[in-house]
Amino acid sequence: MRSFTDRVSEIDISGIRKMFEAAGTDSINLGLGEPDVPTPAHVCDAAMDAIREGHTRYTPGAGIIELRSALSEKFLRDNNISVSPDEIMVTSGASEALHISLQALVEPGDDVLVPDPGFVSYTALSRIAGGRAVSVPLSNLRLDPDIVAEQITRNTKVLIVNSPSNPCGTVQSRKEIQALAELAEDHDFTIISDEVYEFFIYKGEHVSPAEFTDNVVTVNAASKTYAMTGWRLGYLAARPEYIEQFHKVHQYVQACANSVAQIAALAAITGPQERVAEMRDMFKKRRDILLSGLREMGVECMTPAGAFYVFPRVGDGDRTAANMAERGVITVPGSAFGTYGAEHVRMSYATGEAEIVRALDRMHEGF
Repeated sequence: MRSFTDRVSEIDISGIRKMFEAAGTDSINLGLGEPDVPTPAHVCDAAMDAIREGHTRYTPGAGIIELRSALSEKFLRDNNISVSPDEIMVTSGASEALHISLQALVEPGDDVLVPDPGFVSYTALSRIAGGRAVSVPLSNLRLDPDIVAEQITRNTKVLIVNSPSNPCGTVQSRKEIQALAELAEDHDFTIISDEVYEFFIYKGEHVSPAEFTDNVVTVNAASKTYAMTGWRLGYLAARPEYIEQFHKVHQYVQACANSVAQIAALAAITGPQERVAEMRDMFKKRRDILLSGLREMGVECMTPAGAFYVFPRVGDGDRTAANMAERGVITVPGSAFGTYGAEHVRMSYATGEAEIVRALDRMHEGF
């Protein structure tokens, strides 16, 4: 019998992917975190022009200079972070940015502090890197700096922060982010800050840890902001000593991000931004419809301040997700996001209002 490494064979397929693939043809999918709107037309036009003009070859490993320069301006404008184009790397989605960061930072036996519940990739990628994923239980679905401090040991190498959060939809405060950055400084570990939902905030503000410390890798993508999930275009920013090591992994894993997607992302970031605000307003309206329906059923659910997920407490998340699936509504059991998510399910409202209303009708008898 063929033998595979423990670090891979012990990892299960994502609970999100399992539910998606089990969906029936008439199912309403509240499981996937993907905007249901098309990529903006001017972005698609830029990509088609790039193909016609022959921009279909390898690019520099870090990405085309035009895009990295635009991202440098974006970080200063939107995140109050001063980084040069040479401190930015363009990747194949935020997923690759997370992967290469952990590969370069984590040795076997190192601890990676992971929010629990937290996005499914964090624990899996930490294990693939040879590290030990240490669950940090959330407080009111937020990462509490005092609880994080209790988990820090001499083996702590990385803390993953995700605000706005997937699956919880919570937004960390400026005070919390600054406190986490101070912990990174005091204990000399690196924060990997996943900021892919930064523009979808309904209450509070987006704050980047890189405002307060250089011990941080800021990860982002065009995927959610510009409805470009399938384009697989992400990026990261970090100080030169990080970038130097990340290049070594990136060049062998990927060589460079997709050339056409880079041109498209450049058009997205430098072009009109009104669509982003429209999407945020649309998601907020959908959030309120879904929350209202759930609460009418007596379901306990915090009001998400960002992203496009609700994370209601339902008692037994696995059983509830199975019941919902039988009624033709796909949700994700909270256990997919960590031990402390087991009493929840995640529902995405990145789908149409009519679908959300239909889903609520089907759910009515499932709780």
